[in-house]
Amino acid sequence: MSERTLTKGNIALAEGAIQAGCRFYFGYPITPQNDIPEYLALNLPKVKGVFIPAESEIASINMVMGAAASGKRALTSSSGPGISLMQEALSYMAGSDIPCVVVNIMRVGPGLGGIAPTQGDYNQAVHGGGHGDYKNIVLAPASVQEMFDFTIKAFELSDKYRNPAMIIADAMIGQFQEPCRLTPKEPVIIPEKPWALTGRAGRNPQLLKSLYLGDGEQETHNLVMKAKYDRIQESEVLYETRDLDDADLMIVAFGTPSRVAKTAIRAARLQGMKVGLLRPMTLFPFPEKEIHEYSKKIKNILVVEMNTGQMLRDVKIAAHRDAKISFYGRPGGGMPYPDDVVNEIRKALS
Repeated sequence: MSERTLTKGNIALAEGAIQAGCRFYFGYPITPQNDIPEYLALNLPKVKGVFIPAESEIASINMVMGAAASGKRALTSSSGPGISLMQEALSYMAGSDIPCVVVNIMRVGPGLGGIAPTQGDYNQAVHGGGHGDYKNIVLAPASVQEMFDFTIKAFELSDKYRNPAMIIADAMIGQFQEPCRLTPKEPVIIPEKPWALTGRAGRNPQLLKSLYLGDGEQETHNLVMKAKYDRIQESEVLYETRDLDDADLMIVAFGTPSRVAKTAIRAARLQGMKVGLLRPMTLFPFPEKEIHEYSKKIKNILVVEMNTGQMLRDVKIAAHRDAKISFYGRPGGGMPYPDDVVNEIRKALS
């Protein structure tokens, strides 16, 4: 087994990007993700990478677009207000089939908000904060180790499907420290990219675009994109389950609330309540089939989030029609605690 090192979540993510073969980072500072550019500013040049502190988040994502269009693995990171400014370019990149990875270490909002942890950016990431029919691939780590591993996975999926991938983590996961293996579980392979804009020498000209003006061309393009998203939904769902075999209630939670839920489940079972967990690790693709199948047997579902119920809508759509769904949310920097979740479990089962 590889040696593990006590590592902060943001640092594990930044090192994961380097290990994934990312050699271009463009970003603008905002708390609570500043450890990422700080680490990459120091360490990207050591692997002949390029670090550019951009003048804004809009500049950052457009630089990412340029680097990624040339076939390079490129990254930017920010938090809620900065990610909001990137939405137009993300829509362009999705429409142009350009892969990249964008990291959102979520802080409270709306507006400027503050640096406390939240999951208030779920809708923005999962349902597309920009214009048009597009989706981001979205991964939601719940540990420092997953901050490292999911970064490599995000680059892999982004290249595989030629689509922007996002990693969203609340500030708690970005800032706390845990033992972490800082080497990839499997060799990193960067695919050939014959579509990349690398100069015309020896081949016909190429074009990456999201503008289709011919009669019916945009509709055709959108349907091709829809087929890609269907393939992603069918093939790339990641989720974790715990204690569901005999459960009378299933908690659905991601990120930090899923960790709180695991503690609450242990306490609830000691009190005779049979509770389990389904944790989405990919938010798109969402484990809708899995939630539906489990909810045929487990009629009580408790959704726990650090917002006012953004994933809740997707759980309601996925769950069996006979399921009883309750919600416990803490928005604006509020944290769910295990005792609170146990109380919500007791109410849901009563």
